[in-house]
Amino acid sequence: MLISTKGRYALRILVDMAEHQTENYITLQEVAQRQDISEKYLESIVRELVKKGIVAGQRGKGGGYRLCAPPEKINVGDVLRTTEGSLAPVACLSEGAAPCSRAAQCRTLDFWRGLNEVIERYTGGFTIADMMRKGPDGDDYII
Repeated sequence: MLISTKGRYALRILVDMAEHQTENYITLQEVAQRQDISEKYLESIVRELVKKGIVAGQRGKGGGYRLCAPPEKINVGDVLRTTEGSLAPVACLSEGAAPCSRAAQCRTLDFWRGLNEVIERYTGGFTIADMMRKGPDGDDYII
């Protein structure tokens, strides 16, 4: 499994918005400048986050985006599934996948199921608030 730039940037956007949230909306231009990401690319990512109810947008003067929930309530696994579609390590474990005709004889299926459980448990155990916490000096890299 390889998380795309879309998934990585979505997390960066949400952490940035959480760190700079006020009662006002935050423009994508501000986020793009702080994160050094193309504003056009951010638009496509934020559109998906709006559809899933993770952020809300407002058009016009004073418009922009804001988080729909506190950072402690925004689950990293949910964000990644929104942007990546699936976190499953193999296609047969993706949600809605057709049953595999070889599942009964598959000697690797238990391994893939275990890996899938670890991925789901790990990503589901983090929130945007967790990502906002900086560790000791040198432990604040950007994903």
